Parts: sequence; C-alpha cells; structure tokens
Amino acid sequence: MKAIVYEKYGRPDVLQLQEVAKPVHKDNEALVKVHAASLNAADLETLRGEFVVRLTGPLKPRYRILGSDVAGQIEAVGRNVKQFQPGDEIWGDLSYPHGFGTFAEYVCIPENALRLKPASMTFEEAAAIPTAGVVALQNLLAKRPVQQGQKVLINGAGGSVGTFAVQLARYFGAEVTAVDSSMKLEMLRSLGADHFIDYTQEDFTKSGKLSDLSLDVVVHRTIFDYKRALSSKGIVVMVGGSTARVFLNLLLGLFVSITGDKKIGLGTWEPNKKEDLDFLQELFEAGKVKPVIDRRYPLSEVPEAFRYLEEGRAQGKLVITVAHIDKT
Repeated sequence: MKAIVYEKYGRPDVLQLQEVAKPVHKDNEALVKVHAASLNAADLETLRGEFVVRLTGPLKPRYRILGSDVAGQIEAVGRNVKQFQPGDEIWGDLSYPHGFGTFAEYVCIPENALRLKPASMTFEEAAAIPTAGVVALQNLLAKRPVQQGQKVLINGAGGSVGTFAVQLARYFGAEVTAVDSSMKLEMLRSLGADHFIDYTQEDFTKSGKLSDLSLDVVVHRTIFDYKRALSSKGIVVMVGGSTARVFLNLLLGLFVSITGDKKIGLGTWEPNKKEDLDFLQELFEAGKVKPVIDRRYPLSEVPEAFRYLEEGRAQGKLVITVAHIDKT
C-alpha cells in the first residue's frame, strides 16, 4: 500500500510517499480502508519533534506514519471484534496511544477507537471532526462551562479548533468575539461570530472588551495581557501555541489564579471520549455544527498540506483524500 512516511523530525520535506507493507490487524482490531483523514496542529508538532513528542521518541519518530483523524470502510475484523463487520463505514481518532497512521491507504484500528459513520456525513466531513471538534468542546466546558449570555473570546478562531469553538460557543448561547486575520472575517461571521478583531490591526487585550472566557488556540500573549482582557471572574484556557510560552504562562497563571478570581488554565483533551463524539454527531445531524473544510489534498500531496498549515492561512480543516484503485 502507499503511505506518507517519515524517518526523522523536521519540516514537511522529510515526508515521503512510499510503498509499504499493508498492515495486519490483531484480534481486537479492524483493518480499515482509509477514504479520508485530516491534519491537526498536533501533527505539525509531531513532525517537528517538539519537546512533548520527544518524551516518547527522543531521537527519531516513534511512529513512521502520521495522522490521527480517519474515516473509511472496514475491510476485515479480528476474531474478538464484536460490534463491527466488513463493509461498515467508520470514523475515529487514532491519537496516542492508538498509534496514528491514517496518512495511508490502510490502517488497523482497535475496536474501542471505532464508531459507525452516520449516513448523513461524507467521509471528508467525518475525518474533519474527531480531534478538533472534541478539543473545542472539552475546553469550552472543562474549566468553567460556558453559560447563556456570557462573553467568549476565541483567539485563533479561524483554524481547525477555532471554527468548531465559535459554533459551539454560539450553540451554548454565548456572545462570541473571534480573533484572527481579516481574510477569515466572512467565514467566521457565517459561523455565527458576533464580533471580529483583526489581530494584525488591533490588540484584543487592549480593546477594552472584557471576556468571561477566553479560549486561546495560538498563545502568543503573556499572563498580564490576558488578565487585562478578562472580566472580574474571567478565565483563560490555553489550547495551543508555543510550548515555552504555554508553560511560562501556566506557572505565572498559578499565582494569578491563587491571588484573585481570574483564572489562567491549560487546556485538556481526552481523545475518543464517546459522550463528546456522540454530542458532536447530534449537533452535526441537527445542522448546528459543521466542519469547515478549506482545502482537500490527495495522499501524495500531504507534504504540501503541511506547508499550507505552517503558513497559518488555513480556514478550518485541511482534509486528505485517499483514492483506491483496487476494489478489494
């Protein structure tokens, strides 16, 4: 089968389309023919070999094939798999500890990481939801759940997590301010953002607008910037960005949180949480939340997709489509 493989950390140039052995499923796994996958910021961090990634692979990648989000069709199942059968259309998330590997024609997936794909979802839509949708949902609810009428600011609103966060915050009844570049303005308005700040023209921490919850997907600001932009009992949840900046803010944030009502916290993420995926599916089927897909790339162009992701211009998700010549 064909797969995008990398043997060392680095830029997208280290990714190579190669012919590799088709995986063999274990007794508790299904062999899945991949139809679509998608990119996440975590894939880029893993490709570069950032600090947290090197805890499990200090000198070279632990896994040769990247990709966690997946949608496809089951080709075969192990003898211990009870809930699925060949022909089932599925979607899921192969984040750690499930071994990644979705940037390929086939992948083996443990039964507990599989879920049936609704007929109303295309493979591309299904592949765009699992990671970004769950991250957005969990971090809007985990620290201090969004309430009706609250003011929510989302920094990095036009990316994969941000586009889900805007829709979810609006669903929960919040007044949403989206922060991103002006090229994403119309898209964010179409998702329901009430206000928009172009970060290239205005510093949202100096705008005078205070938020009850600030969800920061890019984390370039200091704790003191955040504190200035929060309401009296506001909270900042840091979801992404520079590892060094996040940890510095987290340390200083402990002091801020202890000495006042304003709270600074680190985002959490529990991949494949059934209740969250069920909820996102319900919202999708009700037309309340949809994945925003900016571009689609064939498997052979995964390196180019990573380059586009690096530039920070993607509006929502980048999806990888996998075409199969064989019919088996």
